Amino acid sequence: MLGVLTGFTVVWIIILTGYLIGRLKVLGANAQNVLSRLAFFVASPALLLVTLSDADLHTVFSLPLLVAAASAVVTAGIFVLSTRWWLRRPLPETLISAMSSSLVNGANLGLPIAVYVLGDAALIAPVLIFQMAFFTPLFLMLLDSATSGRRTSLRTFLGQIVRNPIIIGTLIGLFLAGTGLTLPVIILEPVTLIGGAAVPAMLLAFGISLVGSRLLERDGGRRADVLLATAFKLVLQPLLAYALARYILGMEGALLFAVVVTAALPTAQNVFVAANRYGQGELVAKDTVLLTTILSLPVLTVIAALLT
Repeated sequence: MLGVLTGFTVVWIIILTGYLIGRLKVLGANAQNVLSRLAFFVASPALLLVTLSDADLHTVFSLPLLVAAASAVVTAGIFVLSTRWWLRRPLPETLISAMSSSLVNGANLGLPIAVYVLGDAALIAPVLIFQMAFFTPLFLMLLDSATSGRRTSLRTFLGQIVRNPIIIGTLIGLFLAGTGLTLPVIILEPVTLIGGAAVPAMLLAFGISLVGSRLLERDGGRRADVLLATAFKLVLQPLLAYALARYILGMEGALLFAVVVTAALPTAQNVFVAANRYGQGELVAKDTVLLTTILSLPVLTVIAALLT
């Protein structure tokens, strides 16, 4: 338990440092965007490549992947069914809200939590693989169809996957792990150093993003959507993950803790990007991302106290 609390303390301190950097404008007005893009396009792929190249593939593609997939799909499905009947939102807006209720921030916050709290960046790989290779492209395909009136082709669906830099880094790492090949030291060392920038860059960018953020600043008649999506994300999804992992799959100990923690991560920031792209559910996406992000670390700390 002490190690887990130490890990959360490290995360909080770096986030607070980012917040102070943002408040003081030390890195300029565009610092959050630069740090986020550095982490997403450069450092995170490098970190995952190095981490997964030594990972046990049986761990990556076993029960944690099933728990991540099932808990997310069931959460999104229940959200769609309940809100379509109760709130009666248009389908594209319902899809954005469903994404907000089930898509976890596996990259920007999940990787730091995996490194500092779970002790192994490879533990976040199952949820990243599921979300980036299937879940997110599926939602985008449905949104494209719902807003344009045409079907999205399989080629477009696959293109969204293979162009993702984190997926590329993940696939290279998995290939190295599966074949037993190793990178030459002259390549491995710089890739490892670049990967080391991922976690601090993500957390600093997150801290900067909190500067000036306000919850439910414009209600727009969507407060119920935000609160429901937040409850689904931080309560229902981790409960489903725990029930499936503990009582159906018989998982326990550190592995059970890891799958519940990953399920309780806040809403992914790329949900707002998708909402902005399609012009649907932007207020719900923005406020759910912010609210779940603020509440997630206390929630994760409580989970740690209960399960460790």
